Amino acid sequence: MAGDSSFSEFLDNHKQQLLSHAIPIEFWETLGKKLQNHIFDAGNHFSVLRFEYNDDERGETDPLYKVVVSNEDGIKKSDRSNIFLIDHAWTYSITTARSDLYSNPNLLERMSNLMGVDVDSDTDDKVEQVFHEMWKYNNTYSVKSTADGDTLLPVWYIMDEFGSAIQHSDEPNMRIVPFIYLNEGIAYSILYPISDLEYEDEATIDYVESYQDPDIRKVLLHPWFPNSYCEVDFNQIEPGAEYFSSGHIEEHLPSSPTVTDIITDEDKILKVYSEYKYVSENLTHPRFVIVDNEEEADILWYTHHFKDFKTLAEETPTKFVNQFPFEYILTIKDLLSIVCRRNSKDIEKTTLQTSPDWLPTTYNLKTELLKFMSYYQNREKKNLNNLWIIKPFNLARSLDSYITDNINMVIKSALTGPKIIQKYIENPILFYRDDLSGKVKFDVRYVVLVKSVKPLKVYLYKNFFLRFANKPFELSKFDDYEIHFTVMNYDDKTPLCKMLCSDFKIEFEKQNPNENWDHIESKIVTMFRSVFEAATMKDPPLGLGHNVQSRSLYAADLMLTKQNTEIIPQLLEINWMPDCARACQYYPNFYNDVFSLLFLNQFDPIAFHEL
Repeated sequence: MAGDSSFSEFLDNHKQQLLSHAIPIEFWETLGKKLQNHIFDAGNHFSVLRFEYNDDERGETDPLYKVVVSNEDGIKKSDRSNIFLIDHAWTYSITTARSDLYSNPNLLERMSNLMGVDVDSDTDDKVEQVFHEMWKYNNTYSVKSTADGDTLLPVWYIMDEFGSAIQHSDEPNMRIVPFIYLNEGIAYSILYPISDLEYEDEATIDYVESYQDPDIRKVLLHPWFPNSYCEVDFNQIEPGAEYFSSGHIEEHLPSSPTVTDIITDEDKILKVYSEYKYVSENLTHPRFVIVDNEEEADILWYTHHFKDFKTLAEETPTKFVNQFPFEYILTIKDLLSIVCRRNSKDIEKTTLQTSPDWLPTTYNLKTELLKFMSYYQNREKKNLNNLWIIKPFNLARSLDSYITDNINMVIKSALTGPKIIQKYIENPILFYRDDLSGKVKFDVRYVVLVKSVKPLKVYLYKNFFLRFANKPFELSKFDDYEIHFTVMNYDDKTPLCKMLCSDFKIEFEKQNPNENWDHIESKIVTMFRSVFEAATMKDPPLGLGHNVQSRSLYAADLMLTKQNTEIIPQLLEINWMPDCARACQYYPNFYNDVFSLLFLNQFDPIAFHEL
């Protein structure tokens, strides 16, 4: 390699990738040359063979192709030239995959041939067949979101006909890894031998090489080698303290609080240091003043996570902070579902109904994949609806969230990072929008204030917030975001339906003449009381930590569903430091109400429910 694309430059740009993918060092220089010169020479060494089946002989999981060595000298792992580039035939996001296939007939034809789909089918049928089959062929790598540089989102891709034809083996002789050539910003897959292959040997890879547990491997290989898991116990067991702490920055609690409560002088002006502009711009109560210096502040209102409660107590025992120790047990979705299931019953064997009834059935795809497979297949046996929504542990705004009944999609999604899978609410209470002449999904956001853990003091802001889907609801077209999701306020191109809660309550009762919103809200209050009682029944790290200097504001999102004849709230998630722009726009006294309750002990029953 010479000039600007020298080997040393290649290493400067790509060494971290080479190491993270464990590509042997002896292949590095050849790989650099092939990437620079776009050398796709696998065809000189391998052949793709097609299996021939009689009519109706090929089973759903029987392979269509395989790859064999065509080089008479074989493939030697010691030969530095034996590393090969594989192109990607289709790179896509799940939300646009179907539209890609409809808008590009050549792509649809290519994917149909690659996957063995009936090419004589009509377009709609071919698209659905490809979408069903593609989970056996697709792979993924992660990139940082353009909207949020700290968020890693999966990019899905399908290798070309050669790469897609390579079959699985538990004892593979080759390895494939994704690789981004940064000089051009192009992703390829890289194939190289891990043992010697002779002429006409089949080239194989391990589809799930990162997983060694035999039970987990068996589940992850289910798309190609199906099995029954119905006998596995699908009841969930709460994990121990190690799981709750794993992956989280250590928090330092006060060893012995120097004060048991913080009493502020009734006339004292409290100085507020805020990292959130809406607090600085909208807190107008005369007892508070915004300051630029953390040291002189009485109240620290951070947008970054604060962990050192011990030092805060020792050095500034009368200063407040807007966070509670270990509050991530509420704001991380997998932990929230665990906490909410405390005091729940085993799953009902006949109906497979889980409890509590206000929590959609939720499994952790990282730790409970085997249990979920059993639950899914048992629902299948009973002909129960098996529609699910896949969500990342810690992303908001519906990012990287997908709806599916395809178990192969679920399994592949489990490989893209920590995910929960939650029963999709297929019978939501809907709201009629005149502008759409149809009924849409909606969710409700409540602001929850926590003032104390011991004793538990939690309050619900009565002015709740609505979010509406932009298309009439139907139990189909699950990749149409505007039918099935309600978060529309982060895209300037997407229409946003706005409504005050006072107007909503009037219209809701008109549309549902047998329902009373106050009665529904009493159930919501009871649900939130149960959530926070469960969150504080165990000490950290299993529960929310007590700290006299802590006060906090959360946003909790819920939907409504009808179970038999009764409307039941369904808790979706709880967020710390939510976007409060709408709160300030709709209710100018929002932060005055919040700060008066949290820091001045002024409870206003007109503004808040006390849980």
